[in-house]
Amino acid sequence: MNQNEFVLLISPFKDKLFRLAKRLLVSTEEAEDATQEVLVKLWSKNENLDSYRSVEAMAMTMTKNYCLDQLKSKRSDNLKIVHNNFTDREPSLDKKVEDNDSLIWVEKIIDQLPEQQRLIIQLRDIEQCEFSEIAKITEMNETAVRVALSRARKTIREFMLKTHSYGVQ
Repeated sequence: MNQNEFVLLISPFKDKLFRLAKRLLVSTEEAEDATQEVLVKLWSKNENLDSYRSVEAMAMTMTKNYCLDQLKSKRSDNLKIVHNNFTDREPSLDKKVEDNDSLIWVEKIIDQLPEQQRLIIQLRDIEQCEFSEIAKITEMNETAVRVALSRARKTIREFMLKTHSYGVQ
């Protein structure tokens, strides 16, 4: 496989790799480094890439594993998932403030979820990956992914209901 073919192969999901790395590592520079490392590893395997069923799933798994290795090597337990790529169509100021407040609360709640649930929320609700893809990336079966996602969403929902019902916790 030549360089042009390789670029065409990875182009559809290159940004997805970066976003996953950014969510896990938080730092833009570290995410760029992680993405570059994964792409270099993919390039070194370029002769065999055609034999893989889903190069994207393999690349996402490599990115996840690389980032988790980086975090472990730093002994950092504070993964942060940030969702900042939504757009508003000019709602009222009070709606903007309320939405921003809710988003901050959801981010805080997600930060408190177990690592596996944070990753699954990131992949499914933010990256919009299919369950089969998430199962490959997390090395879980699809049923376990669905259960973990359901539990994570339930936790988020319960915290949000408490927050809106009782005020600030």
